[in-house]
Amino acid sequence: MTSSEEQLSLFQNPTTDSEASAAAQPELIPTDAKIPIPPGTYSAMTEIAQHCNACHRCGLGETRTHAVVGRGNLQAPIMIIGEAPGQNEDETGLPFVGKAGQLLDKILASVKLDTDNHIYICNVIKCRPPNNRVPTTDEISACKPYLLEQIRLVDPKIILFTGATALKGLTGEKRGITKIRGNWIEWEGRLCMPILHPAYLLRNPSRERGSPKWLMWQDIQAVRTKLDEMQN
Repeated sequence: MTSSEEQLSLFQNPTTDSEASAAAQPELIPTDAKIPIPPGTYSAMTEIAQHCNACHRCGLGETRTHAVVGRGNLQAPIMIIGEAPGQNEDETGLPFVGKAGQLLDKILASVKLDTDNHIYICNVIKCRPPNNRVPTTDEISACKPYLLEQIRLVDPKIILFTGATALKGLTGEKRGITKIRGNWIEWEGRLCMPILHPAYLLRNPSRERGSPKWLMWQDIQAVRTKLDEMQN
C-alpha cells in the first residue's frame, strides 16, 4: 500500500491495535486532511503534540517553527480556545504567551484562576498563519480533529471561546462575538461562553462602563461564579 492508503486504512479502523500501531509508527500520522482522525485516536496530549509537529493536513505546516498545542492543567475544569498562534507562540510552541496572553493571565488571576489548577489553553489551529492572518475555513477544518481530541482528553466543565474565529470555527455560530459574548450556550453537551479576545482589549484600553475591558470583567466574574457552583 502507499503511505496515504496505509494512513486511510489505519484511521478508518480505530481499534486498540491500530492506535498502538499509530503510536509506534509516527510516519502513519493522518497527514492528509481527507483522512479522518476518529474520536479515541489519542490517549495522551503528548501524542497529539507529536502528530501536530509532523502534520501537513494544510499548508501551514510548511511555514511553522513549532506547532502550538496547548498549555495548562491537562485535567482543568475550564478550557480556553483561541484563534491561532502568533509569532511568540510559533517561536515557543506555547499558546497565548505574547502581550494578549499576558493580559489573559492577568484577567484570570483577577478571579483567582490559573493554568496550574483551573485552566487549559489551546487554539482552533495549531500552526501560525503567515503575517498572523485569520485562518481559513479549510485550515480550521483540517485541524479540528486534533482540537476535538484535546477537548475529549481534558474533559472540561466549561469552555470559553476567545474571539469570533474560535466560536465560529468550532460551533458554526454566525452571530458576531460582541452580540453573543457573556452568554452561556450549550455545545456538544458542554457549557460554553464566548468572550472577547484579549488582543481586542489591548486595542481598546478604556475601563469605562460598557467598554470591552469592563465587559470582560463581567464575563470572567460570571465564569468564576459558575465554576464555584459546579464544584460545590
